[in-house]
Formats: sequence, C-alpha cells, structure tokens
Amino acid sequence: MMKLTRLVAGILALIGVLAALTLFQTKKGQLNLIACDVGQGDAVLAVMGETQILIDGGPNNLVLDCLAKYLPFYDREIELIILTHNQTDHFRGLIEVFKRYQVDTFLVNEANLGGVEYQVLENEVGGTKTKVIYPEEGTTIRLGMIYLDIINPLRENVLGANSSEESVNANSIVVNLRLNNFDALLTGDLSPEAAESLVQRGLVKDVEYIKIPHHGSKVGLTENLLLAAKPELAVISVGKNSYGHPHQEILNLLNKYNIKTLRTDNEGDIKVETDGETWQVY
Repeated sequence: MMKLTRLVAGILALIGVLAALTLFQTKKGQLNLIACDVGQGDAVLAVMGETQILIDGGPNNLVLDCLAKYLPFYDREIELIILTHNQTDHFRGLIEVFKRYQVDTFLVNEANLGGVEYQVLENEVGGTKTKVIYPEEGTTIRLGMIYLDIINPLRENVLGANSSEESVNANSIVVNLRLNNFDALLTGDLSPEAAESLVQRGLVKDVEYIKIPHHGSKVGLTENLLLAAKPELAVISVGKNSYGHPHQEILNLLNKYNIKTLRTDNEGDIKVETDGETWQVY
C-alpha cells in the first residue's frame, strides 16, 4: 500500500511539473512565433494562450516535434492551419498533423499543382469536421487578440487546379500577422513579380519580422519589398539543399540594410516572444 501511495504521489507530482512547464512556456498575454526547424521547407507556428495557428507544415513529420515542444501536451486542437501553396516542402507534414490534431479551420490556396500526394492531404482533411476556406485579398481573420490580414493572392490572379509552379508561387498566401504594434509578414514562396505588385498597390506595411520568401532563393525577396516592409528581423526557413538557398545575393541585400538575419539551418527553431509592444528572440 505504501509503495502504491508513493507511486500515485509521484505521478501527481509529475503532472504538476508538466502543467507548470506548459504555463511557463506560454506566458499569459504573450505571443510566441516560432519558425520550426523542418529542414528544407516552411512551418511557422503562432501560439498565444490556447490559440494555435500553423502556417505550412514542412516537407516531413518534423513539424510534429515542433508542435509537441510548444503546444500543451493536453491540447490536441489547432484553431487555424494555413497552407500558403501546395508544394510538398510546405504541405507534406500537414498530412500527419490532420491525423493527430483536431483542426478547426483550414485556409488553403485554390491555385495548386494537383498530384497524388496532395490528394492524400485533401482526403485526410475531407474526413474531418475542419472548415475549409479560401483566401481573398483584403480579408482579415481574428483569433483572440491575433489578427491575420491576407494581402495575397490577388483574386484576379488565382488560376485554380493544375496551375504552373510559377503561378503557384506567385499566388502564395501572404499574411500580415499582428498583435497590437507587432507585425510579422509571412510570405510563403512569393515570387518577385508578385512581391512588386503588392508593393505597388501599397499592401505592404512596416513590420518587425519578415519570413524571407522561398527559403532565401534569389527568385523571392526583392529590394522594394524589403524597403516597404522595413523589418528589424528576417528569418530564413531552410535546410540542406542543392538549390543554393539561401542565395548570397539575398544575404547581401539583408546585410546592406543591417537587418538581423537568422536561419533555421544554423539556429534550429527560432522563437520570437512578444506582448505586442516589445519583442525578443530566443
């Protein structure tokens, strides 16, 4: 009986420690914005209290490690998943996410390349109660205190199923995620031509944080986009690759404007914590 009592007490103590760790991990009133280290791909996680938003899922199941690290162990619900565009380095990890988590809303791009593997994701989503919505320029989604302003794709440019790779990149969902005075520009694989169009239309505002388009490819970030956004921090989601990402041209451009630049291949997960007024990097 004594051993059983000690065992129960030990289990209760462990639960208490785990709960305390979870509370410490997600401080009240703080937004954690994490660029997950998923290798050569994209996955950005935003956590504020019990609200979770996942933008892209990377090329593999490493996104599950990121979710396990930053979400409370008892919380199996993700309020919103955004798939910026349907290339495998952005969506493949989402297949397993939809199997393991309840997802309330899935914001997905209509411009897509088709393909068997993407159909697996579509079938997985179709077997859930997840609400599927499509982006429109000018739409704002609010989750608690977090606002997500959709500035791309432009409605007239969406081509639908079996689009070309170039048009899929150009139509990447671009979101300005904001909490009070903190803004983060999340760009998917936005193309230079699409970036220039957003700048010319005045849709890009000053931000504190930018996720560099297309893993630092030279067919992503433009100088005009950088000048319009005026970020203080640039994050490049990248892994071992044969494409030359991030391209030296892009690194030189960021250095030209003295923008602090962090890479997931060098830093691992990159976490920014903010209360909407001040922010710091972990």
